[in-house]
Amino acid sequence: MDTHMIDPTQEPRLPNSPAYDLFCYAQFALAAFMMGAGIFNLQASLTAKGYYAMASIMLVSATIAITKALRDREERKRLHFVIEEARTNRLLRETAD
Repeated sequence: MDTHMIDPTQEPRLPNSPAYDLFCYAQFALAAFMMGAGIFNLQASLTAKGYYAMASIMLVSATIAITKALRDREERKRLHFVIEEARTNRLLRETAD
């Protein structure tokens, strides 16, 4: 394997700072609390409150699922690039011999 090749699957990624992680968790907790308090204080039937609560939970779940799907698609693209690069290098080595 050539050592001068850059492997796109091993791109250096800067880690999140602990302050940023804390901010993200606090932001999510605050938003969930505000949504829950708003639904609880809503002057509507219990059925309507349940509907809004379930819709909120589904929205969070769908957001997580979309984020994971997009990340997985990008990782597959990188892996495909690495495989194609290896095939090309092997073909070049074989033709050079």
